[in-house]
Amino acid sequence: MKESDGLLGALRELRRHLDHELFPLAAGDAAADRRALRELTGQLDDYLIPRLSAIDAPLLAVVGGSTGAGKSTLVNSLVGADVSEPGVLRPTTLAPTLVTAPADRDWFAGRHVLPGLPRATGSGSGEPGTLRVVVAEALPPGLALLDAPDIDSVVTANRELAAQLLAAADLWLFTTTAARYADEVPWGFLRAARERSTALAVILSRVPPEALGVVAGDLARLLEANGLGGTRLFEVPELPLPEENARLPREAVRPITRWLDGIAADAAARAEVVRQTLSGALESLAVRVPALADAVDRQHAADAELRAATDAAYAEGMARFEEGMLDGSLLRGEVLARWQDFIGTGDLMRSLESRVGWLRDRVVALFTGRPAPESELRVALESGVETLIRASADSAAERALESWAAREAGRALLEQAGAVEAGRLGRSSPELRRSAEEAVRGWQGYVLDLVRQEGAEKRTAARIASYGVNGAGLLLMIAVFASTGGLTGIEVGIAGGTSVLSQKLLEAVFGDQAVRTLTMRAREDLRARVEDILAREAARFTGLLDAVRPPDGSAPALRAAAQAVREHRREIPGGTPAAAGKRAGDR
Repeated sequence: MKESDGLLGALRELRRHLDHELFPLAAGDAAADRRALRELTGQLDDYLIPRLSAIDAPLLAVVGGSTGAGKSTLVNSLVGADVSEPGVLRPTTLAPTLVTAPADRDWFAGRHVLPGLPRATGSGSGEPGTLRVVVAEALPPGLALLDAPDIDSVVTANRELAAQLLAAADLWLFTTTAARYADEVPWGFLRAARERSTALAVILSRVPPEALGVVAGDLARLLEANGLGGTRLFEVPELPLPEENARLPREAVRPITRWLDGIAADAAARAEVVRQTLSGALESLAVRVPALADAVDRQHAADAELRAATDAAYAEGMARFEEGMLDGSLLRGEVLARWQDFIGTGDLMRSLESRVGWLRDRVVALFTGRPAPESELRVALESGVETLIRASADSAAERALESWAAREAGRALLEQAGAVEAGRLGRSSPELRRSAEEAVRGWQGYVLDLVRQEGAEKRTAARIASYGVNGAGLLLMIAVFASTGGLTGIEVGIAGGTSVLSQKLLEAVFGDQAVRTLTMRAREDLRARVEDILAREAARFTGLLDAVRPPDGSAPALRAAAQAVREHRREIPGGTPAAAGKRAGDR
């Protein structure tokens, strides 16, 4: 096993955990979190994993900087050939150009470095999004130069590509001008170099002859103030050129050329650059990866908040159903009228206590001679329960939509779903009517089964036979909606005394304790069926979250992967991070 297998394996494991959409929700500064994820993923793919896989491969020096800093002109001048096309139009560098020595061409033409960028060779400026590979005879083996797009380009894709290329560099050749060296954008990149201990040299170009030394001194002061003291600094004077794409005189860039040639020719110098940049990039993971893990935690918290809001909305919908089930409202209106038809008279309450037997006989006569009232009562009861279910589901959907719209993450998901879909979410689903009908019919069948099971005992069989299973079942269904405890708390006068009547008739058939048990079981079964319906309705909301939710355990896995990288960090071939304490730019 190679010395770096442990470290390389740890980095690959970290990369595997980044291969998901970790920040789908608008939680915290999600845009910044996504950007940080892209940058970290890019650096692993473009630099850390390839470099550790081939530690002795040629160095890549990326020439980056602001608009108009003369990067392309500098690259052409350093290699003594027109390999990159400068110009006055902005953005100038549409496709990055990688200049390599003939001996290193195969390495850079392959996908060893920046594997996500398609290669282009030959003449021309290259298509945007490609990496143009050019061979320069004058460039020594062991070091390639990459002309990157402007870091402050007006084109977002160019800015992002510039950052990606700089993160893939073994060595940054950061180019700025005497007029713009104090701009904030370049310093943002320079501070990133400091934080990652990247091997760095700064090239100050277009310096008026009278300002040589003066501007460089001020820039050195700024570098020191920003924690980059000792960074190698080169000055390139402003010189009149015969044409826009002309190269600088050899003498103007000789100090840079000599320094680069020295690094390319010295294996120890190259190894030092690699160790410095590698160790700095690895060290930065100790901060960047836990920060990503914290951001993933925020995603899960936002996900949990939206789920809790949905649960609360549908729990309230269930509470509304239970309230309607127990407050007697279902026994008014059509159900009450059909109940009175079923019993046969509205004056029966007055003689209920002394004439229960007479009522029983009356009901038997109704069942044997008038089946229509029983059927009408059952249909009215079905309709009432279904209406209550739909009203509960509608109110829950409306409340859930309002809760989501009140939260940034919820609003973003609703916007992604579209106005039409969001409008549908605000009311019950088209499938609810059928689900409610099936649930009520299933519940009525369950109640009849309860009656049959209770009637199987000899002591109640005769009384059940007197009413019939359907009749006794209807009495039990009425009892479910007529009281809050089976036997206790009888609501005299509610819905014309329906609760008292149904309960007394049931007591006459089954006895007090049996009515208590049967009513409780029937009520719980109906509640369970409605809970199942509302859970399916709520899934329309939570399904949006399920489709984008980061994998469970992502944050702990990221932290564990970062810890593994820390434990193997000293396995960089050729020395430890401590060996890279001196900046390569100081050589």
